[in-house]
Amino acid sequence: MAYTAIEEMRQVNERRFGMDLGPYQPPFFICGKGFDLKSSALRFIRERCEELSFDRAVEEEEKSSGVLAGKSLKPGQIPYNMEMDLNRLCLEKSLESFFESGVAEDAYAVYYCYLEMFIGRYGNSKHMVELLSEYEMNGSSLLIKHRDHYSHSVYVFALGLAIYETNETFRRCFERFYGLDETPGPDRAACVFLEFWGLTALFHDIGYPFEIPFEEILSYFEVDGLKRGVDSPYLAYRGMEQFTALESESTVWLKKLTGRSFDSISGLLAWAVEKRLGASYGFSEDYIRFVVEDKPTRPERYGYFMDHAVFSAIRLLRELVSAGGSESISQMHLDALSAIAIHNSMFKFSIAYYKDPEKRKAPLAMELHPLAWMLMLCDELQCWDRRAYGRSSRTELHPVDVDFDFSGGNIRAVYYYDQDDQAKIDEYNREYDAWILAGRQGKEPRLKAYSDMAGEASRFVTDIEKIVDLNGSLLEAEAALCRVDRSRKHGYLSGSSFLHLYDFAVALHARNMPEGTTTEEAEEKFASASLEYQLSGINRARSFDRYLNAIDCFYTDRTVDFMPVTEFSGEQAEIIAPLEHERWIREHHAMGWVHGEGTDSIPLGGALREQLRRHRLVMDGEPTEEEISEHYFSLAESDQDKDWRPFNTMLVLLKKFDGLRIYKLK
Repeated sequence: MAYTAIEEMRQVNERRFGMDLGPYQPPFFICGKGFDLKSSALRFIRERCEELSFDRAVEEEEKSSGVLAGKSLKPGQIPYNMEMDLNRLCLEKSLESFFESGVAEDAYAVYYCYLEMFIGRYGNSKHMVELLSEYEMNGSSLLIKHRDHYSHSVYVFALGLAIYETNETFRRCFERFYGLDETPGPDRAACVFLEFWGLTALFHDIGYPFEIPFEEILSYFEVDGLKRGVDSPYLAYRGMEQFTALESESTVWLKKLTGRSFDSISGLLAWAVEKRLGASYGFSEDYIRFVVEDKPTRPERYGYFMDHAVFSAIRLLRELVSAGGSESISQMHLDALSAIAIHNSMFKFSIAYYKDPEKRKAPLAMELHPLAWMLMLCDELQCWDRRAYGRSSRTELHPVDVDFDFSGGNIRAVYYYDQDDQAKIDEYNREYDAWILAGRQGKEPRLKAYSDMAGEASRFVTDIEKIVDLNGSLLEAEAALCRVDRSRKHGYLSGSSFLHLYDFAVALHARNMPEGTTTEEAEEKFASASLEYQLSGINRARSFDRYLNAIDCFYTDRTVDFMPVTEFSGEQAEIIAPLEHERWIREHHAMGWVHGEGTDSIPLGGALREQLRRHRLVMDGEPTEEEISEHYFSLAESDQDKDWRPFNTMLVLLKKFDGLRIYKLK
């Protein structure tokens, strides 16, 4: 049934009005039964996570009081569980949009959904998400090697959902590990996995802003040919005690939860890692704490590398306590944090020593730590479609796309490389053949990821098998060439050094509030709407670069020699407005809205419109761009104004939030 509360609302309405008026579940995309990445991940959300975040006690209170607890455009308009269903639908559709583009702005919507659904209001946690993006955009180009970790994390999230959906062995393991195999009713284990895998995957790299400046200093000297750290200055962190300190209420709660007293987050992480892996790998809690505390302060002992993973775990715990209080932390939260802490280098080089034939220990079994197992597997698999920032990374050969087949619980992947890089590949093949003919003397030729997948050694697969135990599942990877379709990225001239989509959406939502409205008041109004309406506002702001492109304009925070735009003309509005109307129509269709005019007995306004999910401006079916444009120009002027007047407000907001200006190309 997928969205059960929506279906229950439909049955209530049919009894109320004597006819089937909705709401209707939106159609699943046409390839949803396949075993590719997109189909598997989206099917997991739609079919395995029924009744996600439902509260039957609230439902009973609604029935007895007659007062609805869910919010749509406004609070109290729909049943609480129906709102939870619509939230899950928002996550499904946001992830589907991300699959179509892979860009950071669409990754942002997935983060937004997750934070609103599982952590709390996005506005309270936005800096945790946005800082990583800002640091990568502004600082990573100074590095020798660095690639995107923002869209990367959403791909990692999707991979985990797909593997859970298609791998019965892992599902049973996860259920047993957390005692969820005896839970009756809907798939409770899947709902738990979505929450805690999302926490693990989406935030596993948020500590990169600590690693980027460390790498910048080393890169500065590596450009001159100096040996990494040995011949050059390097950074080390001091004052870590302040960063890892636990407040008194946290220590009290953690003692209740774990039976142990901790004086810092470092000690807590060490305990959490040892609890899951210590007996199997023969290390103590004191050893892990030493590694956690020693590496930031003495990176020379670790090959002059900084471990962003530990910073990520520390940063995330502080955020969780800030958002929900200490008592919101559970053992599963600690498992997510320990999985994040070990995923980058701690497990590989301080626990399993996977590159040292003499010290190497067994790869991680899923039965020991399911979340860590999944994170390390998916982090290795996700090497495609990652924006290159570092000066060497921009010239190296990396996969641009991938095809996965997860059927039978196995993982078969074809990684595609840009056909325009054929010359690099040909040169590599000549060098590799010559190396073979010379009896494999000297250093083996390498071409980054391509040689690891296409070469006979298949390092890509064998390295993964040294890190995680695949428990009998087959892992295959091969390299192929393709023609890159860059149009799906929707890259326009408009550009900013920061993601201000939330700020824009909040301000647009509050544009009719009295002059002098504070930022806090505007955010409060925005938060009073449901996740569906908040995302709609974000998507409107997200589309602004596309609309500007259509009228030969762009925005930037740079000083450029073009004519500034201070207000849209009538001619420009006639181009922008139909595009916004098209976005609105397709967004509503995807979310299950249908056309409805209303009658005297069924007035489609206020709460009833939200309960039936019928709107007089929605177009049914799959209208073409031309049909939507004709529909727009047939509307009353007051309705047409809704599609373009907010963007004149945007002209003022851009300058306020980012020092941006809009310019005309001609």
